[in-house]
Formats: sequence, structure tokens, C-alpha cells
Amino acid sequence: MGFILGLFIGIVFGIGLIMAFVRGESRRSKRRSDLAKTIAALARMTVQDSRKLLPPQFYPSWVVFTQQQKLTWLNQHLDKIWPFVNEAASELIKSNVEPILEQYTPAVLDSLKFSTLTLGTVAPQFTGISLVESECGPGGITIEFEIQWDGDPDIVLDINTRVGLALPVEVKDIGFTGVFRVMLKPLIDQFPCFGAIAYSLREKKKLDFVFKVSGSEISSIPGISEALEETIRDAIEDCITWPVRNIIPIIPGDYSDLELKPVGTLEVKLVEAKELTNKDILGKSDPFAVMFIRPLPDRTKTSKVIDNDLNPIWNEHFEFMVEDDSTQRLTVRIFDDEGLQAAEFIGCCCIPLSTLQPGKVKDVWLKLLKDLDIQRDTRYRGQVHLELLYCPFGTDGNIVNPFDHDFSLTSLEKALKIETNLTKADLRQMASKKKKEMFIRGVLSVTVISAEDLPIVDFMGKADPFVVLLMKKSEAKQKTRVITNNLNPVWNQTFDFMVEDALHEMLIIEVWDHDTFGKDRIGRVIMTLTRVLMEGEYQDCFPIDIAKSGRITMSLKWVAQHKVRDTS
Repeated sequence: MGFILGLFIGIVFGIGLIMAFVRGESRRSKRRSDLAKTIAALARMTVQDSRKLLPPQFYPSWVVFTQQQKLTWLNQHLDKIWPFVNEAASELIKSNVEPILEQYTPAVLDSLKFSTLTLGTVAPQFTGISLVESECGPGGITIEFEIQWDGDPDIVLDINTRVGLALPVEVKDIGFTGVFRVMLKPLIDQFPCFGAIAYSLREKKKLDFVFKVSGSEISSIPGISEALEETIRDAIEDCITWPVRNIIPIIPGDYSDLELKPVGTLEVKLVEAKELTNKDILGKSDPFAVMFIRPLPDRTKTSKVIDNDLNPIWNEHFEFMVEDDSTQRLTVRIFDDEGLQAAEFIGCCCIPLSTLQPGKVKDVWLKLLKDLDIQRDTRYRGQVHLELLYCPFGTDGNIVNPFDHDFSLTSLEKALKIETNLTKADLRQMASKKKKEMFIRGVLSVTVISAEDLPIVDFMGKADPFVVLLMKKSEAKQKTRVITNNLNPVWNQTFDFMVEDALHEMLIIEVWDHDTFGKDRIGRVIMTLTRVLMEGEYQDCFPIDIAKSGRITMSLKWVAQHKVRDTS
């Protein structure tokens, strides 16, 4: 009986093994068939198909952009000749970069020089090449090379600080990815068939490096690391980054057409900032702004310092020269003034000029970041409020400078004067003076319509809101009636202000909660008069700053009277 039972179990077990084997082979055959189909599909896949599967950053540019080509052959030859290139390039970089670093040496440093500079044993890699047809023109050739370099250079900077401290600083762990543009122009009928080479860093995608002092990071020395990093990045930005181009004549001739030339001006009104990070232990930060398109010392603008305020109001106007509105950007850096000591960095932001419409004022709030290129820290640092106007040369009769260059008028002011129909006789009369200042006088009508979604400030779960309107320069003040027990009040009240200098005036709208035992400010809205000057009349809904929530709807109207003040 036991024999029969064992035989039966063995037969069943054997049949099970055979069925499992057959099933496994069937599955294996199916997987092979599916894999073959997948490989066949991959073989037929185009670049367009690959873009649907993965984002572009996972591909080298020669894959994502089919007009670019690989340069494996060039990388192989570069690896062979790199020791000789390293020796020649190291001397060239040292002799050319040291004078530039001296121009950008920060106030906390006395001198900045190379004691050692070699580029190491790892050659850069060309990851793509393309012909830029839109930039070539009939008389030249423009080529862009994409380069990646994770090098092992031996770079040591000798730094002397203002307090007499000497530091040998190593620059380690350099990682760089960027696109270099080379222009061969003009094309001529003699060898080598072009007259000059102009080169520039067209795009800086990544630039990482670390400073070390005697094996430890320099970050342990306050202020030095930030100042050094800012110096190096500014020097690179100005000496080689597009639209700056370095020209090498091949055949003697006039190549002034390749040189950098201004194409317009950018008017910037630094209005205010809000919710800045506090850098002071006692009290609040004393913020000021530094702005530039190119970080040249004579083109960098600095605002006044606002003492003890994390929500400063500047209302200052600056003008910048623009060389390439398609690639350049305005950079704003906010610092905390520390008196005799080096200012402490709060944050920075930028806006590409390509986002601006010529002749139209753009009102923007920009968030502050720790670093524009490497955004490793996402901590909130505050926001900056700007008004921007780009005025290209020679494109619009209402924007081009209609006045003599001796006039102390910005392009924004000139645009406003033209739009308000000054006669040719007025312009001729103004041009007869050596120096004048023009300002706009008129009546500003402000209608406070309503507010909504105000925060709860009373114990009973409501608020008793009213609005105070203040002209910052003239200090004229008006206020609405109180709407009791309401978070969505409606006022519909109109107030008129006589304004003497509208271009430099500001309107501050404060929303308050009325209380028997006092008044609590809910929030505020700060605006210049630029938009109402340009449009004449408009209505809009504005978010209330500082408050947890809330918006206020207002209508503004301007009736102007023009006046010229002689300051000669």
C-alpha cells in the first residue's frame, strides 16, 4: 500500500515538474520574443521618439538637436596634444586673467595673484558642434562648440587681506559645462579665407569649484569665500561671456564691426523689497542694492542704504547700457550694510532682457536666491520690486533720444514727455539750455473700490477695515471711512492729490483695522505712478503685502500739467 502511494505521489510530482518546465520555457520564449520586438522598436526609434521618453537634459546636445554633430575624432586628438596645450594655455591664462582679477578684487582683499596655475592632465571634451546660420550673415561663419570639463588643475591663489593675513588658496574640484562661439569674419579671397577670429563664451551652463586653505575649506573664514567666488564669477562674466567677444586679427585690417557696441538703454526703477532675511542679531538688516548688466565697476549701480528695515522702500532710478538684448540680463544683489566691515550678502535675482517689450514698462517682483547659477539653497530670502523699460536705439521715434545728451533726463522720462505731446517749439526752447530737469505736475485721482479676503484680526472673527492713502514725497494723506465687521469691504471713495513731481512720487496704500483701543495695520500696497502716467487711467486688483491674505481693487486716473525746472 505504501509502495502504491509513493508511486502515485512520484508520478504526480513528475508531471508537475514537466508542466512547470514547459510553462517556464513558454514564458522564456515569450520574453525573448517581446525583447526582440523591443529591440526592433528601439532600432526604428527617432530623435523625436526619444524626446517623448526622456527630458532633454539626459541627452548630449548632438542627440537632442540634430544640427549638432559629435566630435569624437577631435577629442581623441586633443587628448594626445593636451600636455602641450596645457603648458601654453596655462601661461596665457595667467598673464591675461591676473590683470582682470585685480580690477575685481573686493574691498576685503588687498591683492590677488596666481602662484601656481596648470590645467592638469584631464583634457576638456567637445560634446557637440553646430553652425549658427542665423548669425553667419553673408560675410562670415559662426560656429558653436559645446565643451565639458571635469578637470584636475593645480591652481593656487596668493591672497593678501586688508588686515595683513596672507592665504594660499587652492581652487579644487572644478566642473564646467558651456558653449563657446567662434566667429570667422570677414570672409576674404586669400588664405586662410577669413580676416579675423572672434570668440566668446556663449552660454555658461555649469561652473563649480571649491576653495581650500591648507586642506580645509575656506568657508571657515567669514566673508573671504563669498568675496572670492563673486570676484571669479564677475571676471569670467565680463572678460569672455557673450556679448563680450575677443578678437584675434589674422590678416591686418579694420575689424571694428566685430567689436561690442551698445544697442539701447535699460531704465530701472528700484521700487522696494519685502520680507528680506534678517542678517543682524540685534535689530534688523540695513539693506542696499547693487545692480548691473555687465559687472564692470563703472557700470555697476548702488542704491542708498535703508536703515533697520526688512521691507525697504528705495524708489530710485538707474540707467544701463545694453549691448545685446537677446542674451544679456539685469542682475540685482541685495546686501546688509555693516558699516566699516564688509557688507553681508542677503540674496540675488536676475531678469533676462529678452522678456522685456521695447518701449513698454514691465512691473515685476523677483524672488531672491543664494546663487543664480547653482541654486543649491532654496530657502526664502525675500523679494525685490522693479519697474523696467528697454529703449532700443533707432527703432521707435517715441523712444529714441529726442533731446540733447546734456539733459538730466532718463529714457523713461523722455518717453513720457513725447507721449504727452510737447511741441517742437518746446523742444527747441529746451535744447537752448545747457542743463535742465523736467518733471510732471498734475492731479492724481484714486478711487478705493473694495477689498476681499482680508485676514481676521478681531477676537470676534472679523475686522473693521479702513484705508489710508499717503503720497510718499509730498506726505499728503487721505483715508476712507471705516467698514465695520467685514472682511470683504466696499468703499467706492475717490480722493484727489496734487502731485508736483510724478516721476519720482510714490503712492502708499495702507489697510488698517479700526479698534476702540487702537489701530492695527493689516498690510500695504506700494506703487509708483509710472503706469498711470503711461496709460492715463486704469483699474486693477493688487495683493496686499505683509498681510497673510487679501487684495484691494482701485482705479487711478491722471490729468497732467507739464513743467520744466531750470537747474543750470
